[in-house]
Amino acid sequence: MITLEHIYILMGALFAVVAALSLRDRANRKRFGNAIFWALFAASFLFGSHLSDFANGVLVLALVVVGGFNFIGRTAPATTTPDQRRERAQRYGNGLFYIALIIPLIALIGTLVLKGSGLVDPKQVTLISLGLGVIVALAVGYTLMKPPTLAPLEEARRLADTIGWAALLPQLLASLGAVFAAGGVGKEVGVIATQYLPLGTPFAAVATYCIGMALFTIVMGNAFAAFPVMTAAIGLPLVVGHFHGDVTVMAALGMLAGYCGTLATPMAANFNIVPAALLEIPDYAVIRAQIPTAIPLLIVNIVLMYVLAF
Repeated sequence: MITLEHIYILMGALFAVVAALSLRDRANRKRFGNAIFWALFAASFLFGSHLSDFANGVLVLALVVVGGFNFIGRTAPATTTPDQRRERAQRYGNGLFYIALIIPLIALIGTLVLKGSGLVDPKQVTLISLGLGVIVALAVGYTLMKPPTLAPLEEARRLADTIGWAALLPQLLASLGAVFAAGGVGKEVGVIATQYLPLGTPFAAVATYCIGMALFTIVMGNAFAAFPVMTAAIGLPLVVGHFHGDVTVMAALGMLAGYCGTLATPMAANFNIVPAALLEIPDYAVIRAQIPTAIPLLIVNIVLMYVLAF
C-alpha cells in the first residue's frame, strides 16, 4: 500500500539531489550554505517520522540558523540554452502547459478512483494522487521535450534557491496551527465567540466560522494554521455538531475562506512578499491588488456554505 511516507521519501530524495547539485556549483559563493540548508530540509522528509521530537526541533533550529543568517543565496544553473527554450516554445506553443495540467488531472482521478482500492492509504489519497501526478507529468515531459537529463532537477534547484527559506513557511505555519490546537486555543476561541457573539442561527455560525478563518489566516499567515483552531472553536461544535451541517462542505469551504485571508496578509510571505520582491514589485502592491477579490470571494464562500452544508 502506498502511504504518505512514500511521498515524504520522494520529496526528501528531490531535495537531497538539490543539495548535491548546490554543493558542486562552484560558481555560487554560498554553495555550502545552500547545500546544508536543502540537505537539512531533505532530512526532515526522509527521517522526520523516525526522529524524536527533540531531534526534529534541533533540525528546525538548524534550518532557521542557516536561513536566518543569510547563508543561502540564489543561483542560475545551466539547464537548456535560451535558443533551445525559444525553439521549443515556438514548436509546442500552449501545449507546454498541458504537461502541467496532468498534475491536477491525475490528482482528481486518483482521488475519485483510488479511494477504497486498497492500493493507497484512504486517509491520504488526495496527497498521494498529487504525488503520482507529479511523477506522471515528469515522465511525459521527459518523453515529449527530451531535455538534458539533469535539466528538471537543475530547474528544481533554481526554483528552490529563488524561493529560499520561504519554502518552509507552509510546513512551519501548519505546525503552528497544530500546536495552537493542542494547546486548547480553539476551545478558548469557541468559548469567547459563544459568549459575545449571537450564534443562534446556522447562518450566524457559518459567517462567524468563515470570517474567523479569514482573520486567523491574516494573523497567522496560512490557512492551514488557522484551520484547526477555528474548526475546533466554531466549525465542529456549532456548524456540524449543533446545527448538523455537512462536515465535508464545512471543511472544504472553510479552507477557501481562509485562503481569502491569505490574499490579504503580508504574513503569507511565501505568497505575497517573496515573489513580489523577486519580481521587483512595490511592497504590498500584490496584496492591494488581491483584496478586491478576497472580500467578495469570502462573501461567496459564506453563502455557499450556508446553502450547501444544510
